Amino acid sequence: MLMLREETGACFLCDPAPCTAACPYGIEVARALRSARFENLSGAALHLPQPLPCDSCLEKPCLAACVKTRASRGVAIDTALQGIDGYRAERAKASLAIEFCGIPCENPFFLSSSIVANDYEMISRAFRMGWAGAAIKTIGAFVPKEVSPRFDAIRKEATPFMGFKNIEQISEHTLEFNLATIRKLKAEFPTKVIIASIMGRDEAEWTELARLVTEAGADIIECNFSCPHMAADGLGSDVGQNPSLVAAYTRAVLKGTTVPVLAKMTPNLGNMEPPAIAAIEAGATGIAAINTIKSVMNVNLFTYASGPDVAGRTSVGGYSGKAVKPIALRFIQSLKQNPTLSGIPLSGMGGIETWRDAAEFIALGCENIQVTTAVMQYGYRIIDDMLEGMRQYLGAMGLDSVRQIVGKALPHIVSAEELDRDTLCYPRFNREKCVGCGRCRISCDDAGHQAIHAGDGNRPVLNPGQCVGCHLCLTVCPTEAISQGARVAKKPGVQAAGL
Repeated sequence: MLMLREETGACFLCDPAPCTAACPYGIEVARALRSARFENLSGAALHLPQPLPCDSCLEKPCLAACVKTRASRGVAIDTALQGIDGYRAERAKASLAIEFCGIPCENPFFLSSSIVANDYEMISRAFRMGWAGAAIKTIGAFVPKEVSPRFDAIRKEATPFMGFKNIEQISEHTLEFNLATIRKLKAEFPTKVIIASIMGRDEAEWTELARLVTEAGADIIECNFSCPHMAADGLGSDVGQNPSLVAAYTRAVLKGTTVPVLAKMTPNLGNMEPPAIAAIEAGATGIAAINTIKSVMNVNLFTYASGPDVAGRTSVGGYSGKAVKPIALRFIQSLKQNPTLSGIPLSGMGGIETWRDAAEFIALGCENIQVTTAVMQYGYRIIDDMLEGMRQYLGAMGLDSVRQIVGKALPHIVSAEELDRDTLCYPRFNREKCVGCGRCRISCDDAGHQAIHAGDGNRPVLNPGQCVGCHLCLTVCPTEAISQGARVAKKPGVQAAGL
C-alpha cells in the first residue's frame, strides 16, 4: 500500500497520457493509476486485463514514456500496476440515485458554485462526464471587478496543494448571460439538476433574482450567505453571521420562487446552528455547508507580500481544499445532531476529493455533495472514480443503495463526557511492516509519555506502564506498522497483550 501511494501520488496525471499510448497491450495505464490515487483500488483493478502482462513485457515502454522523467525519477508504473492487480473484486452494481429536496438525482455528486460551474460550455461538459448537477457560480444583479492573480495554494513537504485560497467574487457574467445559461442547460439536460446560486444586495434584489432564475428553469435556489471576500460590506459572510438578515433574505427569496431553497452557511463563526435555524424557520428547504474559511496565507519573506500577490498587496480570502475537510465535517455533524435541523436536507462540501471523502459526508447526514477545489486541481474527470469508487465500496459492504449510509456515523459522535475514560487502548506493532525508522520513539519521547524504547534493529518496544494509549505513535508511523491493539481496564501495573 505504501508503494502504491508513493507511485500514484507522484504521477503527474497527464492528459493525454503517454504511458497509456505506449503500452503495447492496450492497458488503460493512466486510468488505473488515477483510480488508485483516488482511493478506488478495486475500481483501478477493473481497468487491468487478467492476467496482467507486465512481467512478460521486457522493454516496458510505459516507463520511458513517463513525463515525470523529464523532471525527476519516473513513476514505477509496472510495479504500481502489479500492486493494483492484488485488489481485484467484482464490479458492483449498487445504485447511486438519491433524492434531494424532493428532486431525483442520478447520483449525489454536484459541482459547487464557483469557477468550475461558470458557463454553459463548462457545465455541459461536466454533465456529459457524469456529474448529476451543478450550482452555477453565484449570480448577482451586478458584475464585480476581479483582481489578478486571485488564487494561491499552501504546501507541506511533498504535497504541493494541501490547501487553497481564493479571492474571487461572484460571477463575472451579466445577469442576462447567466439566465441564458440556465435556460440552455435545462433544455439540453432535463434530468440534470440546476442549482442557481444567487446573491442580492437588498430584499428586493433577492426577490427579483429568485424570480428570474426560477423562470429560467432552475431546479433549486442556493442563497449565498457565506462568501468571505466580497469587495462590498453587507454581502456574503456578513449576512451569514447575522441570523436576522439570513431570515429576512430567505423570506425575500421565497417571495420570488416556488422551487426548493438552500441557505449556504459560512464557517466563519463559532456556531452555525443559529443562522441555519433562522433560515429554516423563515422557510428554507435545506442547508448547504460549508463555504470557504477566512484566511491569510504564504507571506513572502523577501517582499513581505502575502498570496495571492496583487501588486504587492492581498486581502483576506477563502480557504478550501483537503485541509478543511475536518472543519466541514464538524459543522455538518453539529447541524445534523441539532433537533431542529436533524431532518433538514443538507448539501455538504469542503475538502471533498475522493469517493471516500464524499462517503464520510454522507455518513454524517448529507444527501448531496458539492465539489470545487478538487476539480480545480484535477479536472472534471475525478467523477469517474467518485462514481466507481462509491459503487465498489457499497458493493463491498453488501449495500444496494447510497441512501443506506446516510447518517450512519452520527450515533458514533457523542459529547466528551460520554466517552469511555475507564479503559486504555494499547498500540500494536507489526514487526514485518516496521522498518526501524524510529519516528514513533522520537514523537513519544518529545511529545508523549516516553513509553517506547529502541529494540533490535531500532524497532520499537513498548513500556506498558508508561503508555497512556494516546496513539501518537500510530499517527506518525510512515509505514502503517502500528495499529490499535488490546483495550483493557485502567489498572495500576496492567500489562499489554499481543505486543
